[in-house]
Amino acid sequence: MSDEQNSGVGGTSRPTGKRQLSGASTTSTSSYEAKQVSTQKKSSGSDSKPGGGVISFLPEVVGEVRKVIWPTARQMVTYTLVVLGFLIVLTALVSGVDFLAGLGVEKILTP
Repeated sequence: MSDEQNSGVGGTSRPTGKRQLSGASTTSTSSYEAKQVSTQKKSSGSDSKPGGGVISFLPEVVGEVRKVIWPTARQMVTYTLVVLGFLIVLTALVSGVDFLAGLGVEKILTP
């Protein structure tokens, strides 16, 4: 569509989404009020604790730990070597930058 068709009073362009062009509202008043009533009913129940309470915590933890796919010994060795290699590279990088910065500071400050 051209700008002449979209421009309203004052020259601002109108939204070009399908719902805005057809004139359909994205949220009606009745659906908004229905959502407000349903959320108030849910939140007004004082017998349900968020999270289920302290007593159900340990069984939930056990259930979640059973879902975990644990790595094999070979995968753990590989992951450990990758992490150690990464740490060595980063340590060398930081120490190199520190050494160069120290040389630069010495060169600037010593006559």
